[in-house]
Amino acid sequence: MAEKSITERPRPHIVLLPSPGMGHIIPFVDLAKRLILHHGFTATILTFSNFSSPTKSAFLYSFPSGLSSLSLPHIPLDDLPRDALMATRLAALVSRAVPHVRSALLDLKKSTTSGIAAFVVDLFCPDTFGAAKELSIPHYIFFTCNFMTLSLFFYLPTLDETTSCEFRDLPDPVHLPGCLPIPGKDLLDTLQDRSDKVYTWFVHIGRTFHQAEGILVNSFQEMEPDVIKALREQQDHGYPPIYPVGPLARSGSDETDDYGCLEWLDRQPRGSVLFVSFGSGGTPSTEQTRELAFGLEQSGQRFLWTARCPSDKEAAGAYFISKSSDDPLSYLPEGFVERTKDVGKVVDSWAPQIKVLGHEATGGFLSHCGWNSSLESTMHGVPMIAWPLFAEQRMNALMLVDGVEIALKPKAREDGVIPREEIAKVVVELMEGEMGEKARVRVKDLRDAGSKALSEEGSSYKALEEVANKWRVALAV
Repeated sequence: MAEKSITERPRPHIVLLPSPGMGHIIPFVDLAKRLILHHGFTATILTFSNFSSPTKSAFLYSFPSGLSSLSLPHIPLDDLPRDALMATRLAALVSRAVPHVRSALLDLKKSTTSGIAAFVVDLFCPDTFGAAKELSIPHYIFFTCNFMTLSLFFYLPTLDETTSCEFRDLPDPVHLPGCLPIPGKDLLDTLQDRSDKVYTWFVHIGRTFHQAEGILVNSFQEMEPDVIKALREQQDHGYPPIYPVGPLARSGSDETDDYGCLEWLDRQPRGSVLFVSFGSGGTPSTEQTRELAFGLEQSGQRFLWTARCPSDKEAAGAYFISKSSDDPLSYLPEGFVERTKDVGKVVDSWAPQIKVLGHEATGGFLSHCGWNSSLESTMHGVPMIAWPLFAEQRMNALMLVDGVEIALKPKAREDGVIPREEIAKVVVELMEGEMGEKARVRVKDLRDAGSKALSEEGSSYKALEEVANKWRVALAV
């Protein structure tokens, strides 16, 4: 009997495990799609049934052919304090999920014709590597942040051993190879209390990164050339191979426009609108929300604002919550919506971000600097106002403002609140000023470089192709 042709052979299969939160799930789906469409793979995404939402469910049901999802059993977290922070809940969730992950990998290994070519987890899930090792499955990390943050995770165990004070009190910035100097106060907010268990967990995560057989990163050569070079030079010192495979950003084809954002944008002049959004989990305080409203009003600029109910407890207060039952507009200054109706539009929690960023009327993006949003803004050539809230966002803002120079950043008061006068000044500068124009030119150059990196002759395409070939070879052995 003749040997099967290549097209008839079973396609190699990979299993991916993102942590909860759409900010992690979306880039994993984008990675899976590229492996399916360009490199001949099939894939299963394991998801946590905890913290489900209508948005997440709808997204998971929209997968293309070759990509499926499998929900892990619900993991009880009732023993945690009711006011436990997002990172505390996430740490417990991943730790308790390990037996379920092993069971899922075993079932998929038995049921998949080709076997499992690789198991790919995000930065919070390396503790599941033991299950993959036990089943002889190659195990990788897909780092959904940038190379600067990856470099910090590698260096974190050393930083922990060589310092005794809180990082915010460090007299000198932290110097990571190939990166801008980082003030201690701008390191991840989860590292700012060394007595907290979450801090210990993050140091532990930094140590586990060396167990990965490779790390894929959602960034690209032209965005972070110096830190990529520095990390590659560390491979002789026990670092795993790194692969810049980005910018993986959503197409926006699945976005709905329930509030008529695009119709409103159609009526605005080209490049005149500032899009204001703090992502899927960001929640400014009550005072900051009011100052932002007054600042937008004082600027006189057009704006589209996806407002969310404020949180005075935690900047990541909406991370696992799809939508509050309260009305966000009730927290805005009295009369604000009416006074700004000719130049502004405020919507409840959600707007079709990709389509908004791609609209010709959008000229700027006031963003929390989540990495997904940063890449989406870059790939649409839209300059930013950097307004970080939590996680690694202050580091992202540092890179966007002082590194690649595609964002401006307002100055906060000593209490952390950005006053309305400062907001108005920075908004006007981005939309009409010289610094805004420089950022606009620079971001369009990066947009073109990112598009080239993903093309068949580009650096990111070739990096992913290299990993895919390694997975095929490992499966054949």
